[in-house]
Amino acid sequence: MISPPMPTHLLPTRTISPPSNGCAATASPSSPLIAAWPRRFPSGLHSVAGRGKFSLAAITLDDYLPMRSTEVKNRTSTGDITSLRLITAVKTPYLPDGRFDLEAYDSLINMQIEGGAEGVIVGGTTGEGHLMSWDEHIMLIGHTVNCFGTRIKVIGNTGSNSTREAVHATEQGFAVGMHAALHINPYYGKTSTDGMISHFEAVLPMGPTIIYNVPSRTAQDIPPEVIMAISGYPTNMAGVKECVGHERVKHYTDKGIAVWSGNDDECHDSRWQYGATGVISVASNLVPGLMHSLMYEGENATLNGKLLPLMKWLFCQPNPIALNTALAQLGVARPVFRLPYVPLPLEKRIEFVRIVEAIGRENFVGQKEVRILDDDDIVLISRY
Repeated sequence: MISPPMPTHLLPTRTISPPSNGCAATASPSSPLIAAWPRRFPSGLHSVAGRGKFSLAAITLDDYLPMRSTEVKNRTSTGDITSLRLITAVKTPYLPDGRFDLEAYDSLINMQIEGGAEGVIVGGTTGEGHLMSWDEHIMLIGHTVNCFGTRIKVIGNTGSNSTREAVHATEQGFAVGMHAALHINPYYGKTSTDGMISHFEAVLPMGPTIIYNVPSRTAQDIPPEVIMAISGYPTNMAGVKECVGHERVKHYTDKGIAVWSGNDDECHDSRWQYGATGVISVASNLVPGLMHSLMYEGENATLNGKLLPLMKWLFCQPNPIALNTALAQLGVARPVFRLPYVPLPLEKRIEFVRIVEAIGRENFVGQKEVRILDDDDIVLISRY
């Protein structure tokens, strides 16, 4: 059955005009009208008249203004981000009902600051951003900025395999005060090289940005030609979190592009032998002070060797399974796991206790004695 036409007096008559004060347009980009606008428009697009008095004004490329604030964008420069040597991909702790445990989270952030971390990735893979609603995600970014933004750089993972979602989340992230964004290439529904460039170009105008290349998760490498193409945005292109290895790191550093190693077990050599700026680290959740030394105090094969068993253990199963287990064993976070993550098996929990003893409990976060997590202690959450 075909529905009768809506009476013309009930049809929307919304009009959007470019603001005269230079600020971003006040209309939300999530609205049906704006969400339908492409980034580039075909030439010769004219007014389209609808039934009755409803019409859509002619749209030109200059009519669309991204929802960004010049004040927020200019508060943190790209140079402020490229100066960071130790950035922690921070864990998100949970309450027994699956909501965020903000008290434990705040304590962990404070321990990162005290240990020498200069930045945190909020809601990244390690922080389980993919298990959050966007409301939760942006709230956690805003909370981190509100509580810690004057003491540590807050880098929000607002990437997505949907360009529309990435744009919207990044607008929101910068609106709540994050200092920089982390962006991954589209995964699962992979795109072409030109598609990757267009995807990143859609978010780069909003503020300082780190591009994240982790083919083991996306099943698609970001090739150097993509990074070279978008490095023409010097105002906002901060650099690359690179997980491919030393040679790729050197390829970029030779061209003056800032690179953070995305592999804890390679970060020492990447930093001191291949020119990496620093590391975006999982291990620093546990030993921020030692990771700070590894990035700042010159080549130190002894310290690196001491930490390698911990780094290998952290990735014995897909991250963040081991980290979640470790923080629970240290008493820093409750043993609450949002599925599909479950803790490491008992033998690996015992191995972690031995690793802590070898490195020294005083070098790890928290004040409680490390313990072997019992199966009865673990809470698995499927609805949250």
